[in-house]
Amino acid sequence: MRTLDLSVEIDNISGFIKRYVNENGFENLVIGLSGGVDSSLSAALAVHALGKEHVYGVMLPYKNSSPDSYNDALSIATQLDIHYERIDITPMVQSYFDKFQPDADKLRLGNWMARTRMCVLYDLSAKYKALVVGTSNRTEMMVGYFTQHGDGACAFEPIGHLYKTEVWKMAELLDIPENIIHKTPTADLWSNQTDEGELGLKYGELDEILFALTEELKDKEAILKSGFTEGQINRVIDLMNRSEFKRQLPPLIMDFNK
Repeated sequence: MRTLDLSVEIDNISGFIKRYVNENGFENLVIGLSGGVDSSLSAALAVHALGKEHVYGVMLPYKNSSPDSYNDALSIATQLDIHYERIDITPMVQSYFDKFQPDADKLRLGNWMARTRMCVLYDLSAKYKALVVGTSNRTEMMVGYFTQHGDGACAFEPIGHLYKTEVWKMAELLDIPENIIHKTPTADLWSNQTDEGELGLKYGELDEILFALTEELKDKEAILKSGFTEGQINRVIDLMNRSEFKRQLPPLIMDFNK
């Protein structure tokens, strides 16, 4: 696994945010605050880059969301001293499912919630003349653990090059509250959901295998020698392959005629 100088990387990311925002004619950023470490770190980096007066945080709970998610989101917004607001998405979500799709499963409901949240953020971005900040990390992007046109939609991804284990370490450097850093990672889309439970691996294992596959360009045999099982490696490869379409722009006919 690589070793980054995270203090230097904080300055690199902050510089990138400032340049990108300024070059595109904006001054402000809007970000969805879930109470998780990714959005908390992204918000802290945004403040580091532009100052607290230019960052708008939005909490977007659903009726089944854990109260801890909102409380943790509120704690980071308060700590960063940024503008923030709470918008309950329950009426927006339920109006569709109650009337048209009452038998929808939890995955469909979860995807709708993610996309509804992004609709709200983009509306507020117009209100505040702001860009929408992405909060995905490299680990989750590479295995497709995001909703297309939901949390995968944004103007830019400030931590999209950081593995999850690096996110945790950088969060400590920026004084993100300990309870946020060490809480069980979850998208909080339904009861008892956890990231690692859905992915089938611990983030530490996932990061090591992803790094070996995508950056060291090792084959399966070489990674097996590192102590991982064939099942673990195949799981990561399968997640990457099945989600490749999420990481590409919509194809045009000429892309298939080459």
